[in-house]
Amino acid sequence: MAEFIMKKMVRTAGLEDEYEIASAATSTEELGNPVYPMARQELAKHGIGCPGHVARQLNEGDYAHYDMIIGMDEENMAEMQRIVGGDPEGKLSLLLDHTPESDTKHHGRSVSDPWYTRKFNIAWDDIYTGCKALCEELGIRI
Repeated sequence: MAEFIMKKMVRTAGLEDEYEIASAATSTEELGNPVYPMARQELAKHGIGCPGHVARQLNEGDYAHYDMIIGMDEENMAEMQRIVGGDPEGKLSLLLDHTPESDTKHHGRSVSDPWYTRKFNIAWDDIYTGCKALCEELGIRI
């Protein structure tokens, strides 16, 4: 969901040609699958589509390619560091680390994981808050 929320924010600011935004899994469980149906439904509630997207796994080359690599929770961070071989350039961060402490309502610095709770609306709130804060940090006016 974060990929598509961020893309919409950047597009709204008219800067879609200046940013490359992509998502990648740290596990192999969903590789090749489209966006999970409940996540797709939550995005659609907010007018965001995600046609044609298929899951891929983060790889070591992504570290050199991207300026920032953002995870949703501490488990993501540990797996991201393992996959890319560390973080010597300080490119890895948690999405909610970009927000003021007061904006993280649900689970501290981790995005609420809807996989087991099925509360994709709470994950939406966390992700939207994090993406908005990241845009502000990058000087993107949405």
